[in-house]
Amino acid sequence: MVDVPAQLASVTRAYRQEDREGEGLHVQTLEQDLPVDLAEAWAAVTTAERIQQWFLPISGDLRTGGRYQFDGNAGGEVLACEPPAGGVAEYRVTWEAGGVSWVTVRLEEISAGATRFELEHTSRVADVPAQMWETFGPGATGVGWDGGLLGLALHVGATEGALAPSEAAEWAGTEEGRAFYRGAADGWAVAHTASGADAETAQRTADATYGFYTGTGAEG
Repeated sequence: MVDVPAQLASVTRAYRQEDREGEGLHVQTLEQDLPVDLAEAWAAVTTAERIQQWFLPISGDLRTGGRYQFDGNAGGEVLACEPPAGGVAEYRVTWEAGGVSWVTVRLEEISAGATRFELEHTSRVADVPAQMWETFGPGATGVGWDGGLLGLALHVGATEGALAPSEAAEWAGTEEGRAFYRGAADGWAVAHTASGADAETAQRTADATYGFYTGTGAEG
């Protein structure tokens, strides 16, 4: 059992589109507070042994300039890595899954034994097929990161329950899993609307995203 409502409510989701040097970008962020100190949070998101416990098996050279590869998923280059200092830590990687996008993970110590986790995923507007964006909106990527963050939250005790990464695909088809993906998709609809999208479009894309992740169509 997973405390799905608590996890969904614990995550702050945001989407914006911006221009950098004349290039349009999709920028998505997720934040969640974790009940562990900065050193423990850093270990959970930077060491291969820990990452595979809540996300996927990973191989490669996990340091600046090195390359990494998730089994059956994306790989990329470690562009920057700033270990804990002054209450913060950060790393930035390319996310290469067909095209190239960028992921930045930031950690901030917010109190004794508590750390704020933020993941920012940036992609070029030109690299995202127009039909894909029209159909799924920011949820296509965002809901996937919600799933990863659920794994991390369970791993460090931010959310009650247990779910092995190897069980996640099957879990998506359960009543509990469908409730999670429905809530995550709707959360991205809220973020989409807040960015300026009309509510009808945001909900339509959220419905399509929910159907994609659960294999149920857009109902529910």
